[in-house]
Amino acid sequence: MFKEFKAFVMRGNVLDMAVGIIIGAAFGKIVTSLVNDMIMPPIGMILGRVDFSTLFLPLSRQHFDTLADAKAAHVVTINYGTFLNTIIEFLIVAFAVFVLIKWVNRFLPKPPALPPSTKDCTFCKMSIPIAATRCPNCTSQLSAA
Repeated sequence: MFKEFKAFVMRGNVLDMAVGIIIGAAFGKIVTSLVNDMIMPPIGMILGRVDFSTLFLPLSRQHFDTLADAKAAHVVTINYGTFLNTIIEFLIVAFAVFVLIKWVNRFLPKPPALPPSTKDCTFCKMSIPIAATRCPNCTSQLSAA
């Protein structure tokens, strides 16, 4: 059983996946910092000195000045500012993955074009298998060529 496990782990695609997950986690931390520390502060400043990470809606009738105060009072809150930050993080990661895949695909060999598997019937113009000698749609006899 150990030999099978070792063979499984040492296969190329498992190692590639492990490396991808580790790099992806590190990249996620970078993007989180980019959004929280570089992108959102200028946007918040433009919108009137708003810190998106502190925007919340308490689900009680009490008023709280800060999210920390609401959490200290054990009030359930909807943290829509954090959600906005997470959406922006996702969009940045998705765009980065899109660009990376596009870049990698430029260097991968293109698969060879497959020969056609169908042809058009000379009588009814419906698509039929290449090897057909009679059209299944109009029942016309087709030439062998």
